[in-house]
Order: sequence, then C-alpha cells, then structure tokens
Amino acid sequence: MKNRLLNIVYQHRFFLLFTLLFGYIASIQTRLVAGRELNAYLFTPEAALASFINALVIYFIMSQILQQLNKKQADFSIRIALQLLGTSLLIYLLFSNLFSYLIALAFDTVERNFNQQTLLIVQLNRLLDVFIYGGFFLAYSYYQKNKEKAAAIASYDQSISSSRIAQLKAQLNPHFLFNNLNVLDQLIDEDKTTASAFLNDFAELYRYVLESSDRKLVPLEEEWKFAQQYFRLMQHKYQDAYQLELSGTIPNDLLIPPLTLQLLLENAIEHNLGTRQQPIKIQVNFTESITVTNTLVPKPSKKTTGGRSLKNLQQQYALLSPTSISIRAKADQFIVSLPFIVPSKP
Repeated sequence: MKNRLLNIVYQHRFFLLFTLLFGYIASIQTRLVAGRELNAYLFTPEAALASFINALVIYFIMSQILQQLNKKQADFSIRIALQLLGTSLLIYLLFSNLFSYLIALAFDTVERNFNQQTLLIVQLNRLLDVFIYGGFFLAYSYYQKNKEKAAAIASYDQSISSSRIAQLKAQLNPHFLFNNLNVLDQLIDEDKTTASAFLNDFAELYRYVLESSDRKLVPLEEEWKFAQQYFRLMQHKYQDAYQLELSGTIPNDLLIPPLTLQLLLENAIEHNLGTRQQPIKIQVNFTESITVTNTLVPKPSKKTTGGRSLKNLQQQYALLSPTSISIRAKADQFIVSLPFIVPSKP
C-alpha cells in the first residue's frame, strides 16, 4: 500500500507540485489584499498546506468517481466532466461539513462556526475550491487521457509498421536467393570452376541475409561491406563490365535497411548493359545522403517485373524515415538518394 501510494505521488509529482505552489501563491495574495502590508506572516505556509490538503481530498473524491464513470463510458466527454464535477461537489460539501461539525462538537464551538453568516462564507469558499481544484483535475485528467491515446496510437502504428517491414523483408530474402541461383545456373553452363567459387562466396553472403532478416536496420558500415562482397560475387560472371567506386567516407553511427545497397547495385547490373570496352560505372557517395549513381545504358530487352525492388525500398523508407528516397533518371545517369537514418536514443 505504501509503495503504491509513493508510486502515485511520483507519477503525478509535477501536478501535485503545481497544486502546492498555486495554493501558496493564493494564500500570499489573499493575506496581502486583507492586510495591505508586507510582513513575515504573508509567507508562512500553513494556509497553503491546508489548501493543499483540501485539494488532495477533492482529487481523491474525483478520481474515485471518475473510475466508476469510466466503467460505463470510456470516452472523456463534456457530459462526463459536468457529471464528475457536480457529484464531487455534493460529496465534498457533505464530507467537509460533517467533518467540521464533528470537530466543532468536540471543542464546543458549534454556535460560533455554524451560524448562518459563517456557514455561508465557508460554503462559498468550499464551492470555489471544488471549481478551482476540480478544474485543475479535469484539465489534468483530459491531458493524461490524450497522452495515453497518443501512446496507444503510436504503439499501434509501430506494430503495423513493424509488420509491414517484416513483409517487405520477407520479399527481399527469396528475391536475393533466386536471382543469385539464376546467376549460378548460368555459370555452371559456362565455367564450372567459376561456378564453384561463386557458390562458396554466395553461401557466405546468404548467411548475412539470414542473420539480418530479423532486424529492421543494420549499421551502414556493415551493409557497405556486404554490398562490396555481393559486387565481387557478380564479377565472377561479368568481370570488368561493371565497376564500383566509393566517394567520400562512411559516416559512423548511421543505419540502413538490410540489403539496401545490394539491391541498388543489383538494379544497376540487371537493367544496364555493360562491356569491358564500355563498363557501367556505379558510384556510391556518402556526403549529405547515401547516393548511388550508375551510368545509364539500358538493356535492349527490359524485364516486365522491373522496378519492384525500388518500390519495395521506397515503402521501407516511408515506414522508417520521415524523409523519402529520391529516384532520378537523366540522359546518361540513374541516381538514387537515400536519407541517413540516425539511431534513436534509448
């Protein structure tokens, strides 16, 4: 019970501190208006502590009533707010008057404290307390409800995004496998020795594909290393018909979706015809963004399924980054720019 109470106090500590400070400032203002002079009595805290205790009683009454109302209606509406305020007012007046009467009865001050004039002034003060502190409670409760809803929506969106990313990655893994098995099939007919070397390198690369399949993002340096290994794999078949260059230095502590750079290299190789005399140059640049540029020499026969990998990549970045990727085609160049993804702070 003690731990639960301490947890509640800690959870709402800023709201309780605001209530205490408000009561303290209100007590100073009331005394200053009444006495019209500055003295040490103005700053004594007993009136503020009494107001704070009254506020805690009001908060407790309203929280208990709100729990019961929430069982009937989950949404925090104006009708609920008015019902909460009205019911709390009646209970607080009944409780405070009964408590005051018992104290007056014990000290034999009933006639002095429960005459018509004193009783009217006290009731007005209690009415103001309920409206003021009750208003604070309603505003704070509305804020907490909105905060909880926002967190629930964010959690739901995150789970939907995670599910969608998993689906997109599930499409990429077999895509990588089948495309490279197709290359291997061609190499077996052309050069069995090269095919054997390709198979060994491919097995090593596919281990990375499997290891990264359960991750949304991987370090950029790790992905670049994998992309280079993949490109060396392609050179088993194409030799120097395709050339890879790095421009700039790889920034530290940046992330990227797995297989991203590999897909862009694969896209450049699949859709462009390179030869030893006129190689396709692929340049990867790390400056303000990750930019992959390749010379544009379209193959005579285009694949009907072309562009699926880029669409997949666009969808991943739409879920992972507020900045979308940029795809541009010039007369002699094809350029894809990817925004940097910075790791979120824990």
